[in-house]
Amino acid sequence: MAERTLPALFEESVRIYPANVLIWEKRGGPYRPTTYAEMRDLAHAFAAGLLALGLGPGDRAALVSEGRRDWVTAELGILTVGAINVPISIKVEELSDLKFRLAHSGCRLAVVSGSQLEKLRRVRADLPDLVTTVVLDDVPGLGPDEIAFDDVLKRGRDLLDRSPASIEASLARLKEADPANICYTSGTTADPKGIILTHRNYTANIEHSRSLVDCPEHYVSLLILPWDHSFCHTCGIYTMIKSGAALAAVEAGRTGLETLRNIPGNIREIRPHFLLSVPSLAKSFRKNIEKGVRDKGPKVEALFRKALALAIDYNAEGWNRGRGLKKLRKPLLALYDRILFRKIRDNFGGRLEFFVGGGALLDIEMQRFFYALGLPMFQGYGLSEASPVIASNSPRAHKLGSSGRVAPGVELRVCGEDGRDLPAGQTGEIVIRGENVMAGYWKNEKASREALRDGWLYTGDLGYLDADGFLYVLGRMKSLLIAGDGEKYSPETIEEALTESSPYVDQVMLYNNQSPYTVALLVPNREALLRRLREKGLGPQTAEGQEAALRLLQAEIDAYREGGRYAGQFPARWLPAAVAVLGEGFSEQNHLLNSTMKMVRGKITEAYAARIEHLFTPEAKDIVNVQNRRIISRLGEAG
Repeated sequence: MAERTLPALFEESVRIYPANVLIWEKRGGPYRPTTYAEMRDLAHAFAAGLLALGLGPGDRAALVSEGRRDWVTAELGILTVGAINVPISIKVEELSDLKFRLAHSGCRLAVVSGSQLEKLRRVRADLPDLVTTVVLDDVPGLGPDEIAFDDVLKRGRDLLDRSPASIEASLARLKEADPANICYTSGTTADPKGIILTHRNYTANIEHSRSLVDCPEHYVSLLILPWDHSFCHTCGIYTMIKSGAALAAVEAGRTGLETLRNIPGNIREIRPHFLLSVPSLAKSFRKNIEKGVRDKGPKVEALFRKALALAIDYNAEGWNRGRGLKKLRKPLLALYDRILFRKIRDNFGGRLEFFVGGGALLDIEMQRFFYALGLPMFQGYGLSEASPVIASNSPRAHKLGSSGRVAPGVELRVCGEDGRDLPAGQTGEIVIRGENVMAGYWKNEKASREALRDGWLYTGDLGYLDADGFLYVLGRMKSLLIAGDGEKYSPETIEEALTESSPYVDQVMLYNNQSPYTVALLVPNREALLRRLREKGLGPQTAEGQEAALRLLQAEIDAYREGGRYAGQFPARWLPAAVAVLGEGFSEQNHLLNSTMKMVRGKITEAYAARIEHLFTPEAKDIVNVQNRRIISRLGEAG
């Protein structure tokens, strides 16, 4: 049997669909196509150029770029020569975080866009393994270890002229068990973990994805997620390539915000058949839709709300849509669709059939909203360690609120604390097995042993299967912070650093559950804070004393931000943007600490639900707010 590698998958699609468009890209003009055959020529030239630069089997090469045609060219070239791609998010702004990924993986080469080059230059001096940097854009003044992308292509074409069989020889050496990517994700330790995904991990998961959601060759999708995102990487790039379909890149702006603003216009230009989404994008789409309706006046808004309520009731949970007497409402719903919902769909290009949601859980109310508009957002579930797809809803079978059915080829168990399988309806840890499960963590045998046991991947997620085989995911066993875009981070190291480095912070719990930003519940060290106020001649009952105490606590957090004495230790997005000061600490007595003195996060979240809700208001962004002042004013009442 032929080796099932990503380059082999690509070569087969080129053979079947040579004239099909693979990528649409826009650079200062209209969208321009690149066919499968044209991409093959580019990928082979780049691969040959890498060979000329000395990159070979098992070498690691980083890829740090916005989504674009050259991203795919670069990865295919890296994989073709037998090297391992290390895709790194452009959101990695902390230089220490970028350096860790490059150093830990031992990258010999990096491929970067012009906008990312400066970050790499700032850490380059401390990376002895990094030999060459390939720059995708035309940047003046390249250094001695830097080379332009076009020059690599030229070297490659020269090599192919001299040795036309060099690429075929490289392809023939590839094995499906060879690592294809090392994908860094934040786990439960301070440093990110490098997930080793083999060629077969990917090709198996592409098969899984296509068995869940149909992808005909005429489909086009605009990839609005970062291309290094595991969901976008498998389902947005390689599943499309396997199908002979087309993907399109968002037009790059001068800033990240400008790129985001290009998305609505690009959607109308590309007219995608489906989109991959995460909760933060879904919320943004909904906000824009509702604003557009409000702008048309109160009468239109009232009619929209009436139509929306009718459609939500009619659709129910999807699988039971239009059951019973609800079918009598179908003609009225068709009218609303024609005069209201269709116009909204036209803003998405007019041929968008559905979204597939991943990264983080999308609440059922949001799913109902889009389903009512005729733009169903089918929730899926996966992990980078699973390449990533495990389950998904689809047009063929869906239940709103669930994460869909498990992909054929993936075995899934729900295990209790004793490790035994639980029956349908009972909650436990989700455990999976399949050819999509990672080979392990790079240079981290301990973490690999903990996650992989007897061929099973222990996900650390809680969930259950219903009687119809639909998976419901309830959250993490170990509460990671989960941003709206699905990125995850363990809070423990930040919490420990704050309490250990500051005399004024006794306890702290960070919170981010698909939220706009991270927030914190903070228990101050009462004695230390009062002592400091006395030194300043202030008391907690005065407005000046309250502000001084709160500014002091804020300074302890800001010490980890840019310019602070601990800057660079943690990604800025996971530091709290708003803080609620608490008057009572977490203890065994109030059941907010367990017997091993660890925080019981679920109970803390429940106990302080109102304070957490307040943290996401504009007022709470300033630590000197009414609620926090009141807590500080009571510091001197006891003891």
